[in-house]
Amino acid sequence: MNLILLGAPGAGKGTQAEFICDRLNIPAISTGNILRAAVKEGTQMGLEAKVYLDSGSLVPDAVIIGIIKERLAQPDCQNGFILDGVP
Repeated sequence: MNLILLGAPGAGKGTQAEFICDRLNIPAISTGNILRAAVKEGTQMGLEAKVYLDSGSLVPDAVIIGIIKERLAQPDCQNGFILDGVP
């Protein structure tokens, strides 16, 4: 099962994602968290994002989507996932 949680900042998306992922045993994926992880790990998309972050610019959607694709390709997402913070 693949879910996307939408809502305004502070609406409780992250809290609900944690609750649902515990019940369904699927990972909750936050775009902010995977962006920081990709930059820290030095992935190809993370390095592209770092250029924008270092200049104080917004990271383009194409780069964010690439980072999401990298994360969704990992084995723990095979049975489903929850996306938090997309778009």
